[in-house]
Amino acid sequence: MSIPLFNSIASWLLKKRYHQIELFLKYPEEVQEEVLLQLLEIAEDTEVGRAYDFESINSYGTFKERVPVVCYEDVEPIIERTRKGEQNLFWPTTVKLFAKSSGTTNAKSKFIPVSSEALEDCHYKSGKDLLCLYLNNNENSQLFTGKSLRLGGSKELYEDNGSFFGDLSAILIDNMPLWAEFSSTPSNKVSLMSEWEIKLKAIIEESVQENVTSLAGVPSWMLVLLNNVLQETGKEHLFQVWENLEVYFHGGVSFSPYKEQYKKLLPRKQFRYYEIYNASEGFFAIQDRNNADDLLLMLDYGIFYEFIPMDVYGSEDQQCIPIWEVEVGKNYAIVITTNSGLWRYKIGDTVRFTSKNPYRIRVTGRTKHHINVFGEELIIENAEEALKTVCVKTGAEIKDYTAGPIFMEGSEKGAHEWIIEFRKPPKDLDYFTEFLDNALKSLNSDYEAKRYNNITLKMPKVHIARENLFYDWLKVNDKLGGQHKIPRLSNRRDYLEELLLMNKEKGNLVVN
Repeated sequence: MSIPLFNSIASWLLKKRYHQIELFLKYPEEVQEEVLLQLLEIAEDTEVGRAYDFESINSYGTFKERVPVVCYEDVEPIIERTRKGEQNLFWPTTVKLFAKSSGTTNAKSKFIPVSSEALEDCHYKSGKDLLCLYLNNNENSQLFTGKSLRLGGSKELYEDNGSFFGDLSAILIDNMPLWAEFSSTPSNKVSLMSEWEIKLKAIIEESVQENVTSLAGVPSWMLVLLNNVLQETGKEHLFQVWENLEVYFHGGVSFSPYKEQYKKLLPRKQFRYYEIYNASEGFFAIQDRNNADDLLLMLDYGIFYEFIPMDVYGSEDQQCIPIWEVEVGKNYAIVITTNSGLWRYKIGDTVRFTSKNPYRIRVTGRTKHHINVFGEELIIENAEEALKTVCVKTGAEIKDYTAGPIFMEGSEKGAHEWIIEFRKPPKDLDYFTEFLDNALKSLNSDYEAKRYNNITLKMPKVHIARENLFYDWLKVNDKLGGQHKIPRLSNRRDYLEELLLMNKEKGNLVVN
């Protein structure tokens, strides 16, 4: 089949899906209720289904009363039993794939079940929908005349007691349908290499020979790859390497700190950026409009959504609400019930709704990734927006960062301590710090109140990280690769202390 013909057929098939998307746009509540009742019916004869009598549940109200909200530690024992060979515990079909996620707040690895239904009806369906929505908005696209340069994790799949585990990206690549493999680069063999630095060279060697029309991956790691591409090829920008590049599909971390750097690598106004929101537990949302900063929540992937308002999260007043009760502008923790057998599971992410018709969201952070030692409730969304504003004002460019608290000692007030690795440092660090403080005050009234007259918080303390500090930290912690992320905000000082020590010693730190 010729590439132009393949492009035309693929575009036609993907656009057909848009009519199904329109169904949940028009009837979101009905679609979500149907998803829940279908999941309950499918799993009623599992161990979990019998324990909570799924067969007799015929409404969301009963489901909410009967089934408890859980976190990973609550379901780990039953997941471990499945990993050792037991089946029909939380999902009726055989579950042999587990997405290994170390997280960034817990050293203990998590093994998230990935059923065949989740692969087909969530993860792969979302990939087709991403292309469908993009093509619907860009009818002159020539996406399928070339290939997508994908950058996934750097771990192959491992077998244990008949089950397989690894990065979600490794699972997806290993089970990828032929149409997706045909249109992707690098090869599966290179994509699944374990050694990141060797893999990086192999990706460049393969991909520079291809007609790459799109990019897909986590912004921080993709930036490393693309800068290496320019270094290896001696080109000034990426269109000199891949003339037909038209879109970058990104997710995993906020794009805000990296956007200006990408614009320099990709200096065409018509170049598109499309954001996605996925995790080991499922694929949740897709940017459905050109140049938008919010994402359409996908309601027919076999995932039923609930939300906990963050102002009561973790308190005695904590209550879940369904999607039809959310409010625009309010911050929520997400709870999901899925076609992999996760029942009312807290994934640890927080979102804010920008619209209810249709349901669109922005990812605001993590339930555990914020600083609230002094009642300031600083979330990642605040930090990213403040840093973006400061960089525009000072001309600085940020590569990576993390922040945590300086605890009060005696009469000494508290503060926030930042370590920032700059691609282009500010000329005056004191001015940068002052502007960062003011930007945070303007974005967060709780932070502003705690900073008023230094009542609780003093001026933030900012350190300039040496070159490659965060890369070295990830390397010694065996976290190099496309899916690992720098912990941005923390209520503890663990990450800060390790990084400060490495920054001071100008070398490596072995962490157990």
